Amino acid sequence: MSSILTNTSATTALQTLRNINSELSKTQERISTGYKINSAKDGAAFFSIATTMRSDIKSLETVDSLLGVGQAKVDTAQVGTDEAIETTQKIKDLLVAAKEGSADKTLIQSEITQLQEQLVTNAKASSYNGVNMLYKGATGAGAGVQTITAAVTRDSSNNFGTTSIQIDSASTLLIDGATAANGILSKDRTGTNSNNYSIVGGSNNITLTATTTSAQLSDMIEAVDGALKDMTKSSSTLGSVSNRIESSGDFAKKLKANLEAGVSRLVDTDMEEESAKLAALQVRQQLGVQALSIANSNSQNILSLFR
Repeated sequence: MSSILTNTSATTALQTLRNINSELSKTQERISTGYKINSAKDGAAFFSIATTMRSDIKSLETVDSLLGVGQAKVDTAQVGTDEAIETTQKIKDLLVAAKEGSADKTLIQSEITQLQEQLVTNAKASSYNGVNMLYKGATGAGAGVQTITAAVTRDSSNNFGTTSIQIDSASTLLIDGATAANGILSKDRTGTNSNNYSIVGGSNNITLTATTTSAQLSDMIEAVDGALKDMTKSSSTLGSVSNRIESSGDFAKKLKANLEAGVSRLVDTDMEEESAKLAALQVRQQLGVQALSIANSNSQNILSLFR
């Protein structure tokens, strides 16, 4: 039956065309934005996961920057310590030379004084962004424990957290102007002959005079040797921490790349698939328009019955 009041064919064709246009609009949006999940309405579960992962990616970028700052602090301290080891070794060599009977101890002391001043200067200069793990003045606080954020974590309840690397400058301090005994170079060390000596910055720094005895020289050499052992240990500790920071940085970069790939798999558009779908929908749209045009012409055909 044909009716001029209700065109069933046109209604069906119109609904089909609306569905095709809706799908076409979604496909065009996916192609233009690059996302198949662009908001919660596209898939609440996947959108929530992707949002959390993106947050963690941003946090990892921050961690990578913080690790860079932390490594710079540690590496600065290590460079200063290694330089102090070389300078202190020169002092030891001069003390050994002073044990020779005809040595001019006063002249040797002038060289030692220059090296002692260099130790102080280098320790003060070994600072990064205001943090000095080698030198502490007579007033003010020292570097203390340095906490370096190393990674971000999520537990089974999806709670966010961080892990850190810590290094206590108490184990790396070379000169402590407030408490000399806390500094590797500034603390007094008792030798076999019961003489107490510090390298520099202490209450009884190594000082040669024309009357300095062989026993005193032996105790000075012992004090220097003890300081060298402690600085070598400190340098090894700093090196280990630096290596751990570097490894943490490499891991953070790999984890960030993995998370980015995970987000991509969840929300990114498969461009090959969508391009094929777009072509098919465009053909269906053209056919839908044609079908609607044919259905709309039915009312005109009815008029021919009354001619």
